[in-house]
Amino acid sequence: MEKLDYKKAFKELYSPKTIPSAIEVPEMKFIQVDGRGDPNEPDGDYQKAIELLYALTFTIKMSPKSGVALDGYFEYVVPPLEGLWWLADDSEPDFADKSKYFWTSMIRQPEFVTDEIFEYAVQTIRAKKPHIDVSKARFVTFTEGLCVQCMHIGSYDDEPATIAQMKDYMEKNGFASDLSAARRHHEIYLSDPRRVEASRRKTVLRYPVKKL
Repeated sequence: MEKLDYKKAFKELYSPKTIPSAIEVPEMKFIQVDGRGDPNEPDGDYQKAIELLYALTFTIKMSPKSGVALDGYFEYVVPPLEGLWWLADDSEPDFADKSKYFWTSMIRQPEFVTDEIFEYAVQTIRAKKPHIDVSKARFVTFTEGLCVQCMHIGSYDDEPATIAQMKDYMEKNGFASDLSAARRHHEIYLSDPRRVEASRRKTVLRYPVKKL
């Protein structure tokens, strides 16, 4: 049976054009980790959050090879890393000073994952990798709703130019920003920054909006 690749099966979510468009984002399941501070800080909280996310995600993904039969399991490709970003005063992200960031790092989970399966992954990591603080992770159902999104190609630091295009699209098409404590600036990382040079990185940028 062919593996489910979410990026290919749901191209509207992971392969938008390089011009902005509106989308209604459906309900999905995620493992999430909250934190704050510069994501580029070596051995910082963000790097630890990524380690935790992938440890839990691959525990679930590789469960058949560990002899664990999870109810409803099917073969799939692990979806890309995603992030929600904001500042303490809910102002626009300040790309010049990343130390001020608050963030939620997250990875989508397949539909068969439940609270019980998440707890299995937590207990497995707690036993096998005690240096990882699993208490910071949570399993959530997340419905993002109406957004404007665009594919950004290039350095993360060059995102303001793409965001400006998105805001122009919003203004011309009757949308207003709906940033709030429940709805954040959203990024989906399609390129591995360790392997892809900055000018070629692909990142889905998503902005919560409401119709005027």
